[in-house]
Amino acid sequence: MSDKKLLGEPRRQAILEWLKASVKAVKGSDLAQRTNVSRQVIVQDISLLKARGEPLIATSDGYLYLQQQPAVTHIEQVIVCHHQGEDTRKELEIIVNAGCHVKDVTIMHALYGEIVARLEIATIEEVDEFVKRSAKQNASYLLELTGGLHLHTIASMHQRCIDQACVQLREAGILIEEE
Repeated sequence: MSDKKLLGEPRRQAILEWLKASVKAVKGSDLAQRTNVSRQVIVQDISLLKARGEPLIATSDGYLYLQQQPAVTHIEQVIVCHHQGEDTRKELEIIVNAGCHVKDVTIMHALYGEIVARLEIATIEEVDEFVKRSAKQNASYLLELTGGLHLHTIASMHQRCIDQACVQLREAGILIEEE
């Protein structure tokens, strides 16, 4: 932890620069330690930066600055899945092994309506980290609020990768499709 506490606007600018320089998500606790403030102060700073229009997102891995991407075309598809929590690893592994990444998970909650959580999982290592973090924190998956029914936005550079993921999810009894 730094001996010097960064205050207000200088702290927010430092956070913004650290996030811009990072290619991976940065945990709020790491930002808090670097600036010598509480995690709650970081949450407030991120909210203030987002309110200014900074392209920041919160993921399960921490905060990301959405860099301007070069004009690369990728295909996205929303898929409907149904399984229990213990099959989460299997589902995510099928998707990333097919050459896709899982952008988010969405559930339709009876009280709150649509709930979307960004995942940004693209590798087996990220699948492993996500599942381990859930177990370590004893955190429930969103699908547990809907009896296993949920949606994912998956993306790839190639439609064939999305098609392959869908075939394998169907074979695993995870993909829900219109009849």
